[in-house]
Amino acid sequence: MATMDIDAIPSDQPATLHGLPQVQESPIIRTALPLSNGSQHREPFREIPVKVHIRRPDRDSWVYVGRATVSLDTTGHSSQVVVRLTSTNKVLAVFSESSELQAEKRGNFVVVGCIEGSKVVSWSLNALNASETLRLLACIELACYRCKQAVADPRSHHRSRHRVERAIKDDRRKRHRRRQEQESMIDLFSKQDLNAPEDDP
Repeated sequence: MATMDIDAIPSDQPATLHGLPQVQESPIIRTALPLSNGSQHREPFREIPVKVHIRRPDRDSWVYVGRATVSLDTTGHSSQVVVRLTSTNKVLAVFSESSELQAEKRGNFVVVGCIEGSKVVSWSLNALNASETLRLLACIELACYRCKQAVADPRSHHRSRHRVERAIKDDRRKRHRRRQEQESMIDLFSKQDLNAPEDDP
């Protein structure tokens, strides 16, 4: 009498690695799942209101410019951060992938040091709160990060970032030295006795 192997798999079901029938995916389930692609609707960027100060080259003090709005303009795979005056809609600054800059968060401020030739122009953008400050910093870093250069030529990308950091650090050192010299001069004059009689020639 013929015996039946209990481990045998019916021929009408495909065998799998573990000897179990393969579960077929339902075409209904497959079509019900949404397909994610780049053509989906993208939410518009919410502008960030800021107060703007500028520190020009070879200056140690900040100058108030006015209230402005920061927007993120995206074209294809590239984007740029645009700072516009609220009153006149005049463009104050544009930060993009071609900009040589360094952005730092200081409290509710984002300080952006921009290299222009051999000079450093600094922008101070004061957001409303810590959350808006972080969003502002993220937008600037996203728009200005040179991703193509970082992938194609990482060594050149590192040198470029290091050069910007060094230029901003040198500018900070010069300002600190000038401030120390001014304080020394003020201290020197304050110690002089202006009422002392002058010596006869």
